[in-house]
Amino acid sequence: IRSGKFSGILTWAPDRLSRNAGDLGALVDLIDQKLLIEIRTYSQKFANSPSEKFMLMILCSQAKLENDNKSENVKRGLRTRCEQGLRPSMAPTGYLNEKRTDRPCEVIVDPERAPVIRKMYEKVANEQCSGRKLHAWLRREAKFRSKGGKELSLSNIYTILKNTFYYGVFEYPDKSGNWYTGQHTPIISKELYEKVQEQLVRSVITKDMNKEFAFTKLITCGLCGSGI
Repeated sequence: IRSGKFSGILTWAPDRLSRNAGDLGALVDLIDQKLLIEIRTYSQKFANSPSEKFMLMILCSQAKLENDNKSENVKRGLRTRCEQGLRPSMAPTGYLNEKRTDRPCEVIVDPERAPVIRKMYEKVANEQCSGRKLHAWLRREAKFRSKGGKELSLSNIYTILKNTFYYGVFEYPDKSGNWYTGQHTPIISKELYEKVQEQLVRSVITKDMNKEFAFTKLITCGLCGSGI
């Protein structure tokens, strides 16, 4: 339309034309510049007249209001589910989503994988297993596979070890700071979870302290004296 190749728009309804106020403003601006001659829908047409442009803006604004209201209703519904102790997402490894339609968002313990998840936590907490040792154990001894039939990657293992869902609480959305107590059956205790987190932090600190860097202590900060 801006290049002059087209001068009109055919659409089913006006609310298909804009996703936000910026899109609507751009359409009206094209009409004012006489680059867009007419917008025609199934039952209406909008040309360069004050009343028709006003009607177009009302209809599109009404559609945006409806979309915003739908978004708020969805967020409210998700928040209500969370307050009921139901996390609205796929169940993590070690749990299975309840398939009954009258029990949405509910999860049950996976009898095949949950004992292995618990054993993973115990090996880190009691045997100080690293992520790589755990990865090797899962592949060679436990013969562990996810619900999709795949081996767990190293990043998947650390994600599992840091997931609070396993001891009964969850955050939703992620990194929102909104925490809820789940109604699902915990696989591990909170004490075991915290012991694993301490071990993970300790292993990271030990790993960093063992590294040697070139040119260490040659340059220091002029303000605080720390090594760079």
